[in-house]
Amino acid sequence: MRPVRLLWLLLLAAAALAQPDITGVRRIVAVGDVHGDFDTFVTVLRDAGIVDKSNKWAGGATHLVQTGDCVDRGPDSRKVLELLFSLEKQAPRTHGAVHALLGNHETMDIYGDLRYVSAADYDSYRNSKSAKLRDRVYELLADPAQKDDDNYRQKWYDEHPLGWVEHSQAFAPTGQFGRILFDEDAVLKVNDILFLHGGISRKYINTPIADLNDKIRAELRDFRLLEGGVTTDEQGPLWYRGLALDPEPATAPLVDSILSAYGVSRIVIGHTPTSGAVTPRFGGKVIVIDVGLSKVYNQSPACLIIEDGKLFAMHRGTKIPIPDGSDIAAYLKKAAALDPPGTHLRKSLNLP
Repeated sequence: MRPVRLLWLLLLAAAALAQPDITGVRRIVAVGDVHGDFDTFVTVLRDAGIVDKSNKWAGGATHLVQTGDCVDRGPDSRKVLELLFSLEKQAPRTHGAVHALLGNHETMDIYGDLRYVSAADYDSYRNSKSAKLRDRVYELLADPAQKDDDNYRQKWYDEHPLGWVEHSQAFAPTGQFGRILFDEDAVLKVNDILFLHGGISRKYINTPIADLNDKIRAELRDFRLLEGGVTTDEQGPLWYRGLALDPEPATAPLVDSILSAYGVSRIVIGHTPTSGAVTPRFGGKVIVIDVGLSKVYNQSPACLIIEDGKLFAMHRGTKIPIPDGSDIAAYLKKAAALDPPGTHLRKSLNLP
């Protein structure tokens, strides 16, 4: 091969692997943890103008960012992922985009930590061949010394319900969801805003976005790299909670360092549930969007909308400006006024 042609191919490969900043986006809709609640997810997407009544893309040039944890806990993780990945294909037709970021629960489903997969989720993968398939897998995986013991078999079957095999296949590298998730990002920069599931800790503040994403992808493709890696690290971008929970005065220098290191003005995170509303911290430098959307939490239909740099919450179908300053209490009361009685948000504000 001629040197010039080789150089050209190498340049093309480098361009394909590069993760350029996404700029010039006028409207962003960011949705936090869904946890298998398809109906509330659809409600939020419709309220934000992302999908129509048929759940088809209606967002135009909007960029939808879902910050991970679509799966587990709730009953309809499969339907949530199917819709999200369908929209990911549809959005570019109108110059929009869908960014389905990895959360800790997506990666857990990939590497086999299935503690939070619901019975209904498993059942959604079940079909007429599931029993025979599970029997074959039992013969392969069961302890040879115990597999003929009825009590052992029953315990194994209880721990591996019908649909378990198909669920595992779906999250494998060539599976229905695995083949897409393995190429998704964990950390994303759009305009001057950083989006991710958990947060950036001091440990990773000097790690470029591309390196974080590449390391997580490598670890998910080779589980031997998980131990001591980024994906399962409590200080890593999928698990860290400090930006959502730590006291603001003591943590403010870290936030400013993150903004400077990544060249952004704000950080948008999920992972740590709020009282039920999109919640600004550190004077609006950090926005927490895990509102407990799923009915296993608050079932709060709310998301973040950014239009020409201005921040709004779409809370139960009503658009409310999000303050940067000290009037957060007034903003939360406006959101709570839209809630039915007894929600977590109303209780947190001592409202009935």
